[in-house]
Amino acid sequence: MLDTPQSDPVTPPKERRGCLFALSQPPLMIFLAVIGCLLLMASLHDLLLL
Repeated sequence: MLDTPQSDPVTPPKERRGCLFALSQPPLMIFLAVIGCLLLMASLHDLLLL
C-alpha cells in the first residue's frame, strides 16, 4: 500500500487577477477619467473653436 500521511497541507491555487481587477482600483479610474476629460476638452476645442 502507499504510505502517504494524511496531514499534508493542501494549499489552494492562487487566483489570477486580470485586467478588470486592475481597472477596478479607484486611483487608476480617477487618473483615466482625468486623462479622458483632457483629451475630450482638447478635441472639442480643436473642432469648435479653431
